[in-house]
Amino acid sequence: MKLFPVRGGVHPDYRKERTAEAAIVALPLPKALYLPLQQHIGAPAEAVVEAGQRVLKGQLLALAGGPVSAPVHAPTSGLVAAIATMTAPHPSGLAQPTIILEPDGREEWAALPPPIPDPFAADPAVIRARVADCGIVGMGGATFPSAVKLALGTEHKLDILLLNGAECEPYLTCDDRLMRERAEAVLDGARIMAHALGAARVVVAIEANKPQALEIMARAAAALADVTVVKVPAQYPMGSERHLVQAITGRETPARKLTADLGVVVHNVATAQAVREAVRFGRPLLSRVVTVSGGAVAHPANVEAPLGALVSDLVDFCGGLTTPPRQVVNGGPMMGQPLPSLAVPVVKGMSGILALTAAETNEQPSEPCIRCGTCVTICPCGLVPVEMAAFIRKEDIDGAARLGVQDCVSCGSCSYICPAHIPLVHFFNYAKGRLAEKAREARRTDRVRQLVEVHNTRLDKLAAARAAQAAAVEAARAEAAKATGATGQGGAS
Repeated sequence: MKLFPVRGGVHPDYRKERTAEAAIVALPLPKALYLPLQQHIGAPAEAVVEAGQRVLKGQLLALAGGPVSAPVHAPTSGLVAAIATMTAPHPSGLAQPTIILEPDGREEWAALPPPIPDPFAADPAVIRARVADCGIVGMGGATFPSAVKLALGTEHKLDILLLNGAECEPYLTCDDRLMRERAEAVLDGARIMAHALGAARVVVAIEANKPQALEIMARAAAALADVTVVKVPAQYPMGSERHLVQAITGRETPARKLTADLGVVVHNVATAQAVREAVRFGRPLLSRVVTVSGGAVAHPANVEAPLGALVSDLVDFCGGLTTPPRQVVNGGPMMGQPLPSLAVPVVKGMSGILALTAAETNEQPSEPCIRCGTCVTICPCGLVPVEMAAFIRKEDIDGAARLGVQDCVSCGSCSYICPAHIPLVHFFNYAKGRLAEKAREARRTDRVRQLVEVHNTRLDKLAAARAAQAAAVEAARAEAAKATGATGQGGAS
């Protein structure tokens, strides 16, 4: 398959060798699991269990809180010890409602929905409903509810399901190992998703620095006429869905449009495996593979952990820390987020836990911008980071918006390459947050205005109705008075 060039990007030190040959190992069941009700983009899930209740593996613990939401299930059997607030795996360190489950070690399963015997003959709506009920979200880190994304085929004419096996972030190898060890399951799940989307083809894109995964996935796809495995350049951020689509199809996604507008939907390889588990076996999303790495980790590994296990459980399983880390990151070092502590749970979108030393973080004080233009050259979105940052420094957020800050994918390439060590991506994330806040405020203001207009319209109608009623009463009185006068005149004659 012909590939198309993608602008910009960088070539960081990938440092995948510490875990690339580490087969997936299962984490022993911890003493407690901590399951946040917010493990996805959208509304939080709503708990349907109570403290003191015994639950079974796979049992529903919390319902989806709206059309863009995802339910939460029990990763094992045990006792619901409490429903309390707990620090989230988010740099804010804020607490959120969390179900605390104490495993009983029995691993007793709840009654699961029946398998869909022939997914390729099933109505796509049935596939989407199963994926929604099983709580599957995008496992590459975006955590968008997968069933909502699978519904894009009802609104767009789709040609390709693009399966993202690029895994371009340094250190991370969980998707690499998944493709090597569970290739048939990944491809089966991808084909099921393509059927649900109405897409005729599946294209699996894998970066060139994963030769074993490329070979194994190509061998597994050899007998599948609708699946193509493609080697793409190792060029960060190749794993960004917009840039992966451009590399495969040559089509560039317009600003604030979806890749579905170009006939392509992108899903992660781990999501594909989870979809297969849900459709073929009725199993909800209960665990995920996490790369535990970084210079401070004694024995880096790819660990399959139940959702709700603490980050500290995984680190201890990997031999603990050899030195206090300078930073612990959820995800990769380029786009990942710092964790407030190790006492936070593994959630559906957590692909990596990196305990980085000071040498690895390479933190240096910022210096004045020398306007070298390097950030402009490497920006994969064709933006002008130096100018956007200048506007944001002056709190001219609207000026940054005019330059396209909302089109920034926060890949961090500009910050990585900047010779002055300016944390450019932090400026852009701040600006996008401010713009989102302004948009929410505008929506609230518009909603209040609409409510006031409705209220005033109702008052006007009530006033008009009362006036009409009063006029009718007055008219009736006048008519009655007129009739009484006429009767009196007749009697006098």
